[in-house]
Amino acid sequence: MNIVVFETEEWERPTFLRLEPHHRVRCSAEPLDKRNAAEFSDAEVASPFVNSRLDASALSQFPKLKLIATRSTGYDHIDLNYCATHAITVSNVPDYGDSTVAEHVFALLLGVARKLVESVEQTRRGRFTQTGLRGFELRDRVIGVVGTGRIGLRVIEIACGFGMNVLAYDLRPDEAAATRLKFAYTSLDKLLSDSDVVTLHVPATSGTTRMLSDREFSRMKPGAILINTARGHIVDVEALVRALADGRLRGAGLDVLPQEPLIREEAAIFHQEAAPDADDFKALVANHVLLRFPNVICTPHNAYNTEAALERIVATTLSNVEAFARGTPQNVVSGH
Repeated sequence: MNIVVFETEEWERPTFLRLEPHHRVRCSAEPLDKRNAAEFSDAEVASPFVNSRLDASALSQFPKLKLIATRSTGYDHIDLNYCATHAITVSNVPDYGDSTVAEHVFALLLGVARKLVESVEQTRRGRFTQTGLRGFELRDRVIGVVGTGRIGLRVIEIACGFGMNVLAYDLRPDEAAATRLKFAYTSLDKLLSDSDVVTLHVPATSGTTRMLSDREFSRMKPGAILINTARGHIVDVEALVRALADGRLRGAGLDVLPQEPLIREEAAIFHQEAAPDADDFKALVANHVLLRFPNVICTPHNAYNTEAALERIVATTLSNVEAFARGTPQNVVSGH
């Protein structure tokens, strides 16, 4: 098969090239989108990462495409409807980053709760004083975990180690895990009102878009901390700005934001083909406002980024491609 691997780093190339000589493999450092799709139109397999945009305008330029092996758990960057109607199988990497992302949750949480960024900046300026740096300890606090899949459950395990009390919300409660880890499921409203920390671990779907907006922030416990390592669009960033500006929230730790492609390349908003609308501009402005709050820590979609997790991503992706070539697709999220 003719395979193209997008967003490839140098260390990944030798591993993907192991698929030769049985397959033809090309590696591109660039993400895939409609602007460069025509360069790879003979591909039968495409392996993108999260910065690629495989919408209908890009996919329509791949007449031979049979498999998309995304090197991520999420697949909201892929038009699954187009794939379903064009016999394109989509596979993902379902469980590479449980501990990696869960640990980043607590890196963000501790960073906000103990004012680590301000502490470091203050000492680097030569001010060795605790003024304005009083923190918030985790023991006996309530953490509300929204979404109890693999990552959410790992977050709960770590929270128990800190001596936190856990509330959880999920459309499909895992009662066996609740018994094993000694946590309780409740409604989303109850979780928001009772939690000192709210951490999000749900996928990006039409049902989770702006899952937290003005209504939800108004129900949160005053002085709570929000952590989001899931997807940017789960949180209405304009509402989050209002909740922070009003002092409703103590702070936020964010690894994801809406309109991340525009943040990475803001000049794209002036491309006629991008056709940004008013919501794009408002989200971009809200993102910039968030970055200026001293009680907000933002990281650049980096929660997955450890050596062990990346090695698992590559290994699973190779396995997905080889399984498809044998006629036994695995980790399929959509396809024929």
